[in-house]
Amino acid sequence: MKPLLPPVVVNGVTIDPGRIAAEAQNHPAPKGKPGHAWRAAARALAVRELLLQEARSRGIAAEPAELAPGQWETEDEAAIRALLDLAIRPAPADEAALAAHYAAHPEQFRAPSLYEAAHILFAAAPEDTSARTEARARAEAVLAELRAEPRRFAELAARYSACSSKTAGGMLGQLTSGDTVPEFDAVLATMEEGALALAETRYGLHVIRLDARARGEVLPFESVLPQLRQAHDKAAWLRASRDYLDGLVAGAEISGISFDQQGRA
Repeated sequence: MKPLLPPVVVNGVTIDPGRIAAEAQNHPAPKGKPGHAWRAAARALAVRELLLQEARSRGIAAEPAELAPGQWETEDEAAIRALLDLAIRPAPADEAALAAHYAAHPEQFRAPSLYEAAHILFAAAPEDTSARTEARARAEAVLAELRAEPRRFAELAARYSACSSKTAGGMLGQLTSGDTVPEFDAVLATMEEGALALAETRYGLHVIRLDARARGEVLPFESVLPQLRQAHDKAAWLRASRDYLDGLVAGAEISGISFDQQGRA
């Protein structure tokens, strides 16, 4: 017989076990750890209860906002939002610190690179192991042929490629970073002009030829400053909210669930 789970009590208020079971559906459990979802759900609801208790103690009136046409916050959601707006004061951005980060990591702030490339696609579904093996063997054979006779690219693309670009000799036109899937992009970024390479993506195996590349310039600090401020503000809010919740938990009487460092999400 399974042992009963302990009741979760927050400052004398017991969390309904049915609510924990329902909330657990929103918390995936790692294989072999069936209690993980229940504990995550119990912690989430305990925090929610703490926030609602704090909102009531501060006399915060709930004013639900419209999230989307016809979709409104619940009163509890509105009260928690108002409490967090009132209680959390993230550290403001320091422009000098942002400038130092920009100077130390210029590669993060490049404009997208431009590429002119061609490919030959040997299609194979990711889950089809035998088709993948066959596609790789065919792609490697064609790659070897092209290294011996590079001028045959258009001919071999027309003969073998599963992409509609085969009618244009495999030419993909001008691409920018992000135009293709990440696996293809990553190989393009490492290639020299005129080089051939093999890439494996969700679509299959690709023999790639890079014809030209224009590396994106590092963007000026002024143009990326709004992006840096936004990233800072988001991280600062998360830190401040985590500290605020830690303080609430530390000052509360909670039983039935642990909020140790490993337990906190």
